Amino acid sequence: MQHIKVVPYDSTWPKKFQQEAQKVSDIVQTNQIAIIHIGSTSVPNLSAKPIIDILLIVNDIALLDQQQTQFEQLGYEYLGEFGLPGRRYLRKGGDNRTHQIHAYQYDNISEIQRHICFRNYLRKHRDVALQYGELKTKLASKYPESIDDYGDGKESFVKKYEALALKEHWQNQ
Repeated sequence: MQHIKVVPYDSTWPKKFQQEAQKVSDIVQTNQIAIIHIGSTSVPNLSAKPIIDILLIVNDIALLDQQQTQFEQLGYEYLGEFGLPGRRYLRKGGDNRTHQIHAYQYDNISEIQRHICFRNYLRKHRDVALQYGELKTKLASKYPESIDDYGDGKESFVKKYEALALKEHWQNQ
């Protein structure tokens, strides 16, 4: 069983992302369009579960499915869509997860943009990032054994600020 732990920001997270991104890139090769650090570990000074979130954007999602064995050799569980149509979700580290990949085909604009805009919003709005970190810390303390309750507890916060992030993104175009 995974124990939910939220920790203070770790300045090694960007380097850990870069190291894993290179390994992923070596597998995906010409199918790759972009590999982007997302999630709380990509926001300086934000408390987070110490799991590196990777947004992988590819030319052809079906080609990624053909590389499942290579990802498994790198230590990933290849979980397919895992509840989100069009996504491929991969996680590494079992109960002590270290990385997770959210892979999308380049034309899945709404999902790709949602992740990037939320990250950018938290980077820009320090007060919101601090609120988010505090919320996650409280939820991890309240639900240390339930990832579902932890996720449900932050859902309204995330949805609210994802919407504001998308509006701000378009206002700045």
